[in-house]
Amino acid sequence: MKKKNIFVALAAGFLVGSLLGAAPVYSQNAQKLTDPQIASVAVTANQIDVDYAAIALKKSKNAEVLNFAKTMTNDHNAVIKQAVALANKLNVTPETNAVTRQLLSDAKAEEKKLKGLKGAAFDKAYVDNEVAYHTSVIGAVETVLIPDADNAELKSLLQTAVPAFKTHLEHAKMLQKSLNK
Repeated sequence: MKKKNIFVALAAGFLVGSLLGAAPVYSQNAQKLTDPQIASVAVTANQIDVDYAAIALKKSKNAEVLNFAKTMTNDHNAVIKQAVALANKLNVTPETNAVTRQLLSDAKAEEKKLKGLKGAAFDKAYVDNEVAYHTSVIGAVETVLIPDADNAELKSLLQTAVPAFKTHLEHAKMLQKSLNK
């Protein structure tokens, strides 16, 4: 296996395995993602965070958690809108793939867990998940999606999103600290 393929396999395993705190998964068969697959992963990952925020907006009573969830909804919906507009412009149909299917499967399990919690336990679980999720997504965008993207505009969109995701991560970490007091 070529050195880049090993790196891509490790990074993709990190994305799939770590998004919700699981151990990274390594696959010898990991292939470079195509632009339509990258578009699918990007839209899916953002939509998952919008879905988590929707749960928080329904369940939380904590003003800081609610503010964070509103920010996640607004910012991730904006990225989805940009990604869809770019895909339309480029005439690219996002292609479901193993990474998007794993993201959705993991998200379904996490949503079930979150929906079963209440009060402070919910707030803590939601924010802990946001820290883990943003950490993993940032790593995957920087180490898999951007390097694999062939189209310059797609690569640029991904690069533009990273600083916002890093801001989300820092916000989530600060919130996490305040909830752990």
